[in-house]
Amino acid sequence: MASFSLIKSLQANIGRVIKGKDEAIELAVTALLARGHLLIEDVPGVGKTTLAHALARSLSCTFRRVQFTSDLLPSDVIGVTIFNQQSQSFEFRQGPLFANVVLADEINRTTPKTQSSLLEAMNEMQVSVDNQTYPLPRPFMVIATQNPMEYHGTYPLPESQLDRFMMRIRIGYPDEPHEREVIMRPMADPVQALEPILTTHELVELQAGLDHVRMDDSLVDYLLAIVRATRQTDQLLLGTSPRGAISLHRAAKARALVQGRDYCLPDDIKQLAVPVLAHRLVVSSRMDLGPSHDREAERVVEELMSAIPVPI
Repeated sequence: MASFSLIKSLQANIGRVIKGKDEAIELAVTALLARGHLLIEDVPGVGKTTLAHALARSLSCTFRRVQFTSDLLPSDVIGVTIFNQQSQSFEFRQGPLFANVVLADEINRTTPKTQSSLLEAMNEMQVSVDNQTYPLPRPFMVIATQNPMEYHGTYPLPESQLDRFMMRIRIGYPDEPHEREVIMRPMADPVQALEPILTTHELVELQAGLDHVRMDDSLVDYLLAIVRATRQTDQLLLGTSPRGAISLHRAAKARALVQGRDYCLPDDIKQLAVPVLAHRLVVSSRMDLGPSHDREAERVVEELMSAIPVPI
């Protein structure tokens, strides 16, 4: 089918830059097709920003990168209303948020006030400034990066902000053959050589294709059983929100498209439960914000899934 061919071409294009990380690429494309936002959390230098750049350059759409710092203001992201001397009227100057793909680089380095400037945009596809509402371009996706190992001068994302991200993924270190390939390639930035694979119209059509992907009632019951289990276990203080359940439902349908199917399988839900749900959870034993507790939330999700019967 034509849509499957387009999706595979998109993945292959990104794979020209991000070597040996097919799973991370597939998850990023899945979030894109599901109209979700993506949080890439990993140590420095493994390709977080490069993955976001490669995804954006593979699309024929607008892209803006915002380097989040402690002195960044909400108006630096959203835009600002200024008085035009010539027209004697106030006019709104759009910020970098008005793009199809926005890279929020090192999002945890800015203050909670600036972080919260993304909440309305990520949830409602619009921003409000001086009692005026401005719609954002469609499609719209925020890709944020953060380093989980560094805490000096950072502001951990609150649960309400994390819940806006459809997925949290990691890239990890490359294996030796792919790392050798990376260091031996020419010094020129390989991302700049990428050509767009999808037009904006084609991307919107692919996203609309989710409505035609079937999910049997038994799979919906399986999905909801996982969600309810996160709310009922003593291991978690905060379980999955309804937004998280919706995200898992949409992501599973998007993964079916990525796999070339128009129907969902239990494996679609099983493979996505951790990246879609774990970052939304608060572990009961958490005493600080260390990375080990993120891993603990992932372990809890996997443990809960193992106790839930998989529909046949």
